[in-house]
Amino acid sequence: MSAPTSTTRMVRVDLGGRAYDIAIGAQLLDRVGELAAPLLAAPRVVVVSDGTVAPLYGARLAASFKKAGIETGSVTVPPGESSKEFAAFSRLMNDLLDLRPDRKTTLVALGGGVVGDLTGFAAAVLLRGVDFIQVPTTLLAQVDSSVGGKTGINTRHGKNLVGAFYQPRLVVVDTDVLGTLPRRELLSGYAEVAKYGLIDDPAFWDWCEANGAALIAGDAARRAYAIEHSCRAKARIVAADERETTDLRALLNLGHTFGHALEAETGFGPDLLHGEAVGAGMALAFDLSAKLGLCPALDATRVRHHLDAVGLPVRLRGIGGNNRRQWSATKLIDHMRGDKKAEAGRLTFVLARGIGRAFVTREVDAVALRDLLDTAIAA
Repeated sequence: MSAPTSTTRMVRVDLGGRAYDIAIGAQLLDRVGELAAPLLAAPRVVVVSDGTVAPLYGARLAASFKKAGIETGSVTVPPGESSKEFAAFSRLMNDLLDLRPDRKTTLVALGGGVVGDLTGFAAAVLLRGVDFIQVPTTLLAQVDSSVGGKTGINTRHGKNLVGAFYQPRLVVVDTDVLGTLPRRELLSGYAEVAKYGLIDDPAFWDWCEANGAALIAGDAARRAYAIEHSCRAKARIVAADERETTDLRALLNLGHTFGHALEAETGFGPDLLHGEAVGAGMALAFDLSAKLGLCPALDATRVRHHLDAVGLPVRLRGIGGNNRRQWSATKLIDHMRGDKKAEAGRLTFVLARGIGRAFVTREVDAVALRDLLDTAIAA
């Protein structure tokens, strides 16, 4: 697999009248206005960002819009998952309405997955729907949450249980912004990169095993390649199953049934980032697949070994500090029952028959699941 060139690469999400492009390249923050201008219903945008990202990149983004003759307003929310709660969403909507937007105003999400999910949902309901653009600034958002139109907020019952399918008009991925990310955030995003190999692309998983450490350490060419490859993989799946009406798009949830339960048990707090939860969840999904005789034990070992080797917390005791948390299989399963993918009381899992051979099932033996979790808790 060859590394990409330094030019901007365009990935098309083919959804008919709602199709859009993902622009991927270096220094694209300075070109967002230029790329967005032909798509805007009117030359006015409101940038939604958080208190961490806005000071880093807000001025550059605003300058790009000014250069393109586009009026720009801004709203800043606190960083972190707390901004995806109902109270925070209400404040955001009122802050947006304070700026007197009209139906031709476009929202722009500048930030990670929280900002993207929040802004997308705001766009879906503001004045009964306005356009929005994604400018993701974390690896996780660049390869996953900014693409595909899933938007939403959290409730006390679980993650993203209130939301909408609402596609952006454009996604602009500036690969240079990853240089300011802490290693832990890069690792969180890398879990979602590796996921695409585990779903249906064993050659890409081989690439990840060979190149993942260098990608995380800062190799720009490998990062750009992984982002483009991941976006193409997700664009293909979203184009075929936009609203998850079949099990195809559900494959993107590999690791998420376990991962969301882990996030819920840790209170959606700083002890466990979303990508870390997905990484641990993928390891558990392959362990369960091996336990049920669906998947070679060697494949499950490869998954756990690689994710652990790059630095993802695949052991439950390592989440939030060794032995700090008392895990419970009963509580984790209870969280799973509240997952939005559950149907008629049956849990939905993405399991695997091997690396690159993921599938969806709602027929997991409850005893085997509990035994797996008890073993993982004790490990």
